[in-house]
Amino acid sequence: MLRRRGGCRMNFLDLLRALFALAFTLGIIGLAAWAARRYAPQLLAKLSAERGERRMTVVETLVLDPARRLVLVRIDDEERLLILGEGRELIEPRGPGTDAGAGA
Repeated sequence: MLRRRGGCRMNFLDLLRALFALAFTLGIIGLAAWAARRYAPQLLAKLSAERGERRMTVVETLVLDPARRLVLVRIDDEERLLILGEGRELIEPRGPGTDAGAGA
């Protein structure tokens, strides 16, 4: 009977050790998440600044319906209108050389 009791006590100590190991592991993960939140935005800003200036920017987007949307994109000094959706893309050039009222 004494052996049985000692065996149960050992299992309790093993369970306690496992719980402490789990708490320690979760603490390390929490510390890493806190450090990423605290310092990652500064590191990402440094990395994006080193790459130089971007040539393409999204000027505006407009949702037409759940399947389609219009996106106005500026590439260098030229703007292009993209219609995205339904597995197809339509690109309409619109820049300094095109005249909107030329067809009338």
